Amino acid sequence: MSHPPVTGTAGALVVDDGGRGGLPVVLVHSLAGNSTHWARQLQHLRQSRRAVALNLRGHGRSDQPRNGDYSITAMAGDVAAVADTLGLERFVLVGHSMGGGVALAYAGAQPERVAGLILLDPIGDGKQIPVAEARSFLSGFESSYDSTSQAYWTSIAGPDSTVSKRLLTDLGAMPEAAVTEILREVMRFDPDPPLARYGGPKLSIVTPYNDMPFSLHRLGKGFPHQMVEGTGHWIQLDKPEEINRLLDEFLNSVSGKKKRER
Repeated sequence: MSHPPVTGTAGALVVDDGGRGGLPVVLVHSLAGNSTHWARQLQHLRQSRRAVALNLRGHGRSDQPRNGDYSITAMAGDVAAVADTLGLERFVLVGHSMGGGVALAYAGAQPERVAGLILLDPIGDGKQIPVAEARSFLSGFESSYDSTSQAYWTSIAGPDSTVSKRLLTDLGAMPEAAVTEILREVMRFDPDPPLARYGGPKLSIVTPYNDMPFSLHRLGKGFPHQMVEGTGHWIQLDKPEEINRLLDEFLNSVSGKKKRER
């Protein structure tokens, strides 16, 4: 369902808002993604509760940031603007890939408002990526953007050619400079501060390729994770029924919990 654009700190943010009742859920897409990546989850969740999917700055039909700021912290501010404008006092936050970093950053900044945090194949601890490896990865995007970006997206998109074509179309709609800058931000991402500040329920849903020492669920004391096999990086597109089931299980576990005192 459409909602009037939300005024964010860097421009207008387009939001898909619908459903009533229950503990609300807010969904945050990946780099070069958009709110439509959550269509099956929105349809499912709205049978019993309010569910919101936002388009981060520069994604979907949301404005590109006037100040050029694509930092993870700035995009967490987009989540804050949407939550505030829509009057969402307490909700479950779901973030995919880069959006997982954005969701975690918001949860660290506003822990009392996040009733639960689900990270869907999220980015990891950027500071653990060797500098030479990060430079080599980024140099391909900077020198041969079209071929490098399309090859990388295809390599992680999974076995469904329809999904792969859709993702490449979404990638093509993003400005080259924005994609490259966000990738730089992902490489810089330090999840330790928000992980230390957010003590509420959390779950990572990952592919086998995202079970490394620098994966978020392996950091510090760690936290629960669920492995989904036979899928690409966009698990919600490849296996929507399984993601919906895991969402339901998580929501059932947190819906009855009272707000924690801090």
